[in-house]
Amino acid sequence: MYESTVTAKGQTTLPKDVRDLLGLEPGDRIRYLVTGATVRILRPRKAMSLCGALKHEGTPVSLDAMDAAIRNRASMGDGQ
Repeated sequence: MYESTVTAKGQTTLPKDVRDLLGLEPGDRIRYLVTGATVRILRPRKAMSLCGALKHEGTPVSLDAMDAAIRNRASMGDGQ
């Protein structure tokens, strides 16, 4: 577990081990995820890191085919 002190201005220094773990360099940004009384410090992901995350195996589907599938599903009504 790591600790740091909060200054009168509300600032703190992330311990070196934490910076190293997150791969942070001077000027990098961090995010705070607050859940109840718990705060997680996260390194934001670059949008390009998501490239290929939704890779589709098989034949490409056209936008018209996607729209038709959505209309078909929507016409089935509730509970389907």
